[in-house]
Amino acid sequence: MTMKLLTGDLSPYSARVRMQIYAKGLESEVEMAPADGLRTPAFIARYPLGRIPILEVGGEAIPESAVIAQYLEEAYPKPSLLGGTPLENARIRALEHVGDIHIMNPMYSANAQGRRSTRNNGTRDLLAGLAIRGVEALERLVGADGFACLGRLTLADCALLPGLFLVQTIMPTIDVPDPIPGLPKVNAYWQAIQRHPIGARVMVELNRGLAARRALLREAALQAKAPPGR
Repeated sequence: MTMKLLTGDLSPYSARVRMQIYAKGLESEVEMAPADGLRTPAFIARYPLGRIPILEVGGEAIPESAVIAQYLEEAYPKPSLLGGTPLENARIRALEHVGDIHIMNPMYSANAQGRRSTRNNGTRDLLAGLAIRGVEALERLVGADGFACLGRLTLADCALLPGLFLVQTIMPTIDVPDPIPGLPKVNAYWQAIQRHPIGARVMVELNRGLAARRALLREAALQAKAPPGR
């Protein structure tokens, strides 16, 4: 069955699903499509949450990266990105939650605090603090062999890579030091997962999206400074 993933290079939640698709060798099964018209009334009418990623399967739209990840593991169990026992799966899901809920979510929200002129320092500090707590917890939980756990790529890595990308990218823009270099296990993991062929592929996409976003912001700034009528 051909599926379609509505995605975006810079979307960390979409990156999580793309990494899983690449790891499972499902590129021929899934069409990657840009999410045109995101947040427009027409888009929201079709996809009520108005967010990506969305996986279209047989005329049905599956929202939310965690739900899509679960569907793909159930529909395509081999190769598995889960463990071999309930306890191993619990370890994977705990690390997934660290990446998704405790790092990615607050960092994604903190992105709105990048402009100093409109920044709410209390909000910035709260969101950055939540993410730092997640990264510090990861120091005690992450594997020491280049993978989140189990010595191989799992769903935990799929959630952690885009989460740590956001930390590295957004912390400097909100004037908060990046905590990753000061945490030896996290830093070693971060360097290793970026070198993994699948991690490297996703990083290329994320950085491509970041470059495109920054180019748009520069263009908008130039237009704002242009004399009226030009």
